Amino acid sequence: MPNPHLSILVVDDAKFSSAMIGRALGQVGYQDVRFANSAAEAIRQLELRPASVLLADWLMPQMDGLELTGRVRQLDEMTDHYTYVMLLTGKEGENVLSEAFDRGVDDFINKAQMNEQLVPRVYAADRLCNTLQRLLQENRLLTENIASLEQRNLVDTLTGLGNARYLRQKLLDSMRQVESRGGALCYLLIGLQEASELRQRHGNDFYNELLHGVARRLQQLVRPLDVLVRLDDNHFALITLLEGLQECSPNSFKRLHEGLNLKAFKTSEGFISLKAGICLVGLDAQALPISPESLIAHASTLLPESYASARVAGMRLPPAR
Repeated sequence: MPNPHLSILVVDDAKFSSAMIGRALGQVGYQDVRFANSAAEAIRQLELRPASVLLADWLMPQMDGLELTGRVRQLDEMTDHYTYVMLLTGKEGENVLSEAFDRGVDDFINKAQMNEQLVPRVYAADRLCNTLQRLLQENRLLTENIASLEQRNLVDTLTGLGNARYLRQKLLDSMRQVESRGGALCYLLIGLQEASELRQRHGNDFYNELLHGVARRLQQLVRPLDVLVRLDDNHFALITLLEGLQECSPNSFKRLHEGLNLKAFKTSEGFISLKAGICLVGLDAQALPISPESLIAHASTLLPESYASARVAGMRLPPAR
C-alpha cells in the first residue's frame, strides 16, 4: 500500500504534463502532491518544506534537472534529509544516464512510457523513502544519544581514570567534606613537559601507550582513596584529603615527582624517560568558598615553576575574606 502522506514535488514547466502526473498520483492515493513550474520555484518550496520525492523534467529553461538535483543535494546536507530525485526524460544512452547518476539523480522515467512507468516507479521510491527516512531518524537519535552520553561521561576512555568533568565533581564533593568535617584538601596538577615532542617523534599509537604507562604508575604511587584523573593529553590531576594543611607541602609529594622523572617507562619504542612537573594547591575550610575552576587555575600558574626548578611547586590558599 502506498503511503498517502508521502511528500511529492512535481517540477515541470509544462502545465499539461504536471496536471497529468498529479492526476495519476492522486488516483492511486497520494495526497501530498505539490507543483512548481520552474527549478527556482522548486528550490523555494523545498526551503520552506522538504519533499520525500522530487519528480522533475530534465530539460527546463534557466536551470535544468541536473542543476536542480545539485541544489537539492546541498539542501539535503543542510537539513539532514534525503530527497529521492526522479527525472522525466526522453534522453537515452548509457553515457547520458551515467552522468546523471553521478550528479545525484536516483531514477528516471521515460516520457514516451510515462503511463506505464510513473506509478510503479513512484511506488518503488515510496518504499525506499520510508527506509531512508527511518534510517536518518535512527541516525539522528543515535547521534543525540552519543552526545548525551558524552556530556554525562565521567571516565577517560583511554586510561580508565576519571576525566575533567569527574575532577570538577570530586573537587566540589571534597570541598563540602572539608567544610563540614574539617581537614584539608590538596589538589595536584601533573604535567608532561615534553609530551608534544614525544608524540610528534613517535606517533599517536606510541603516545597512547605512554599515557597508559603514566596512568598505571600514578595509580601505584597514590593512596587508594585519592582521586586520580587524566585532564588531557599533557596533564593528569590528583585530589587528596589530608588531616591538616601542613601535610599539603611539596615534600609530601616528592616520591610522586621522583616516580615519574627518575624511572623510565617501557614502551614499544624502548625505554622512554619523561620530564614531569608537579604543582599543588592546598586549602582548608578557612579558604572556602572557592570554585573548582579557581583552584584549577591557581595550580596552572604554578606548573611552569615546577618545570623550571625540576621540583614540586606549591602554595596554600589564604583564608577567604
